[in-house]
Amino acid sequence: MKSVKESVVTMTELVLPNHTNQLGNLLGGQLMHWIDICAALSASKHSNRVCVTASVDRIDFHHPIKIGDVVTVIASVNRVFNTSMEVGVKVFADNHVLGTHKHTNSAFLTFVSVDNDGKPVKSSEIAPETQEEKRRYEDALNRRDFRLSRRRNPVA
Repeated sequence: MKSVKESVVTMTELVLPNHTNQLGNLLGGQLMHWIDICAALSASKHSNRVCVTASVDRIDFHHPIKIGDVVTVIASVNRVFNTSMEVGVKVFADNHVLGTHKHTNSAFLTFVSVDNDGKPVKSSEIAPETQEEKRRYEDALNRRDFRLSRRRNPVA
């Protein structure tokens, strides 16, 4: 069993012109790419295995991220199930010139640990310690139940 803090991965990126749209805002696809990489590293750090993306529940966009902003992506494992695990991600944008710091995005992704043949394998359990980690641990089960119910009863 491992603690949540052992799964934390932090990535920092500078938003450059090739990352933006015509309005100078970070492209959503670019941010999703960074989120997926950070979350995969967190899952892999926890399981000590290669982890593949099984699903992305949602990515909430709270504020635009502008060219020149410094983006920090922080991921950690919320809960481990059998071969899958939910990873929560928070994104922050800092503008060092203006001195601003904003929570811009949140995301939940599911990863599966795989062996050398690409077959799913069981991962170590996670032990939430803080109140926030315990809340995220419980919320992850609710989101999983919802995901599984959607799989059984897909909406057209």
